[in-house]
Amino acid sequence: MTAATHDEVPVVLAGDGLEVRTKPIGGGMSVGYFRLPEGTDMGPALKGLDGDACQCPHWGYLLKGRLKMLTPTGEEEYEAGQAYYWGPGHVPVALEDCEYVDFSPTEDLRTVIDHVRSRAG
Repeated sequence: MTAATHDEVPVVLAGDGLEVRTKPIGGGMSVGYFRLPEGTDMGPALKGLDGDACQCPHWGYLLKGRLKMLTPTGEEEYEAGQAYYWGPGHVPVALEDCEYVDFSPTEDLRTVIDHVRSRAG
């Protein structure tokens, strides 16, 4: 069995109030703790991936805030207290300060994180 608290998971992306922490947790999956400040649009950071969108699936729970998810079929909104599944092909936009925890395939998540890092400079 494996467990990881927020503070035990290393920061892999940070800046301007955004914080992403991820750690492999077993079974080919990683846990992620995300904080997106209001107004964050991940679209520019995801440009260059297939469909200019995150191609990693995520299962999780929104702890705080409201988030709009842009998808090829339209927009969906999520709010604190909701569990979610985000399939490949999504772009998050924070409508309020957001915090969420999710579980994602480690290799898919690593691909997205590496891409976002390369776009940051």
